[in-house]
Amino acid sequence: MDNVEKGTWQRVLEPVDRITEVIFGLLMAMTFIGSLSVATSGREEARTMLIAALGCNLAWGLADAVIFLMRTWTERTRSRTLLQRLQGGADPRNGHDLIAAALPPRIATAAGAEGLEMLRVRLLGTVGTPVQARIGWADLKGALATFLLVVLATFPLVIPFLLIPQTGPAIRASNAVALVMLFLSGWMLARYSGGSPWAGGLALAVVGTALLFAIIALGG
Repeated sequence: MDNVEKGTWQRVLEPVDRITEVIFGLLMAMTFIGSLSVATSGREEARTMLIAALGCNLAWGLADAVIFLMRTWTERTRSRTLLQRLQGGADPRNGHDLIAAALPPRIATAAGAEGLEMLRVRLLGTVGTPVQARIGWADLKGALATFLLVVLATFPLVIPFLLIPQTGPAIRASNAVALVMLFLSGWMLARYSGGSPWAGGLALAVVGTALLFAIIALGG
């Protein structure tokens, strides 16, 4: 069980977690940029908006990092509790139910009674092996990566405002950068899941844009 845990937590973040954190940071920054008016916003307003966008992503990056640690601790504590219940004398049928509840439904169904029994026997053989739920250095690195991904997603959208003196063209360039990044994020998610990268990229670009307009309309 200890070796399994080490393998499970070897990655700082799973690919889906990394990409979705970037998407979240992008949408937060796009919300502020989308609130700028091309006709009325000057350089001072743009500067204020950029500072606000960075501050917002710093705050949400910190919140996401804390939530990451809470989720990690909760999942490990739940796994330890399920293992203790299994090793505490649960009969085979209840043991199968406990293991099936911890597995994705399709995998539990595919394993069947024979596969669940095999897992139950192997887990019973780990009696005496300590299962730790505490937060470790690898988890802190995961929280730091979560924070940095949300914050760093702001900077590509800020660069046009630093390079282009006119606010209007800077806004349009920033929006174009955001669309490209959304497309690339959708592309990578689709490749990871085995879907069509082009379809995934286009879908996320469209959905992200629609979500941005909805956030702005709701006062976000």
